[in-house]
Amino acid sequence: MTNRIRLESIDESALDVYARLTEAQLRNRLEPEKGVFIAESPKVIRLALDAGYEPVSFLMEQKHIEGDAKELLVRCPDVPVYTGERELLASLTGYALTRGVLCAMRRKPMAAPEAILNGARLIAVLEGITDATNLGAIVRSAAALNVDAILLSPDCCDPLNRRAVRVSMGTVFQVPWTVLPDPIDASVKRLRTLGFSTAAMALSDESVSLADPALKACEKLAVVLGTEGDGLRPASIAACDYTVRIPMGHGVDSLNVAAAAAVAFWELRRS
Repeated sequence: MTNRIRLESIDESALDVYARLTEAQLRNRLEPEKGVFIAESPKVIRLALDAGYEPVSFLMEQKHIEGDAKELLVRCPDVPVYTGERELLASLTGYALTRGVLCAMRRKPMAAPEAILNGARLIAVLEGITDATNLGAIVRSAAALNVDAILLSPDCCDPLNRRAVRVSMGTVFQVPWTVLPDPIDASVKRLRTLGFSTAAMALSDESVSLADPALKACEKLAVVLGTEGDGLRPASIAACDYTVRIPMGHGVDSLNVAAAAAVAFWELRRS
């Protein structure tokens, strides 16, 4: 088929998206409508297609054309497919392909917060989460535990970062998310006008237990989680209605932010 391109070298400019562009260049902040991201593995790519993301090209081992990627290629008959042997593709990308298939996909326009909060009852608000693994894990927990939406501060890691997408197992295409235009303390005030109570996950003398009945009684609740190292900024904590801690034993004072998010989402889930 004419859209199948057999690679003999890694120098073709069409392959820049897979190997020679930084995450910032892929994101293309100046012209977001031209931005792309990379999805790995047939399952993740399928979820992205189901969510309406447009494929630009595929990169895969030759054997997957009639194997794991066959269904994807039937869905995308006119999309260029670059193929080659495993060693050549690894030399291009710098890593072994997950299940041998990558797909470059176009980004969608960023939604306004109000657009993804209609009908939401439990949401996550993330401040300064810069580790892609943590962000992907938080998104996966949010999907599994029925969090309705995720809002991110401008300094968070990109949810469509290659590693974040992979760790999320494609759930980043299932849970609505967007980036807030303002710092968290200002955004909390905005959430309050939309009927949300806000719970800052932080260690404090004023904190209440995650099991406090008042939290479950909130009709709509936003769980606010901070950066892996220092946690939430004082201004963000002060702006929230509650400061909340997870009761722990053996002298442990805190959990990794992805673990803390999973615990909070489970305890505060809505029926």
